[in-house]
Amino acid sequence: MSRKRLFRRGPWEMLATILICLGVVMMMQPFVLGLYTWSFLVTLTGTVMFIVVSHFPD
Repeated sequence: MSRKRLFRRGPWEMLATILICLGVVMMMQPFVLGLYTWSFLVTLTGTVMFIVVSHFPD
Protein backbone atom coordinates (compact mmCIF):
# COMPACT_ATOMS: atom_id res chain seq x y z
CA MET A 1 0.00 0.00 0.00
CA SER A 2 1.43 3.37 -0.97
CA ARG A 3 2.10 6.07 1.57
CA LYS A 4 -0.23 8.52 -0.20
CA ARG A 5 -3.09 6.07 0.03
CA LEU A 6 -2.46 5.36 3.72
CA PHE A 7 -2.56 9.02 4.78
CA ARG A 8 -5.85 10.10 3.25
CA ARG A 9 -8.06 12.42 5.24
CA GLY A 10 -11.45 10.66 5.00
CA PRO A 11 -10.99 7.44 7.02
CA TRP A 12 -8.76 9.08 9.63
CA GLU A 13 -11.19 11.96 10.17
CA MET A 14 -13.98 9.43 10.63
CA LEU A 15 -11.92 7.54 13.24
CA ALA A 16 -11.09 10.77 15.08
CA THR A 17 -14.77 11.77 15.09
CA ILE A 18 -15.77 8.36 16.43
CA LEU A 19 -13.17 8.67 19.21
CA ILE A 20 -14.49 12.10 20.19
CA CYS A 21 -18.08 10.82 20.28
CA LEU A 22 -17.05 7.72 22.20
CA GLY A 23 -15.24 9.87 24.78
CA VAL A 24 -18.28 12.08 25.26
CA VAL A 25 -20.56 9.06 25.68
CA MET A 26 -18.11 7.58 28.18
CA MET A 27 -18.15 10.87 30.10
CA MET A 28 -21.96 11.06 30.21
CA GLN A 29 -22.73 7.49 31.30
CA PRO A 30 -23.36 7.11 35.06
CA PHE A 31 -22.71 3.37 35.49
CA VAL A 32 -19.04 2.41 35.07
CA LEU A 33 -16.37 4.50 36.82
CA GLY A 34 -13.60 3.05 34.64
CA LEU A 35 -15.21 4.42 31.48
CA TYR A 36 -15.61 7.83 33.09
CA THR A 37 -11.97 7.77 34.19
CA TRP A 38 -10.70 7.18 30.62
CA SER A 39 -13.22 9.47 28.92
CA PHE A 40 -11.12 12.63 29.01
CA LEU A 41 -8.09 10.88 27.53
CA VAL A 42 -10.18 9.33 24.74
CA THR A 43 -11.79 12.70 23.93
CA LEU A 44 -8.43 14.47 23.99
CA THR A 45 -6.85 11.83 21.74
CA GLY A 46 -9.68 12.15 19.24
CA THR A 47 -9.43 15.95 19.24
CA VAL A 48 -5.67 16.03 18.72
CA MET A 49 -5.98 13.34 16.07
CA PHE A 50 -8.64 15.38 14.26
CA ILE A 51 -6.41 18.47 14.27
CA VAL A 52 -3.45 16.52 12.85
CA VAL A 53 -5.53 14.63 10.30
CA SER A 54 -7.14 17.81 9.02
CA HIS A 55 -3.77 18.62 7.43
CA PHE A 56 -3.67 15.36 5.43
CA PRO A 57 -4.43 15.52 1.69
CA ASP A 58 -7.91 14.69 0.44
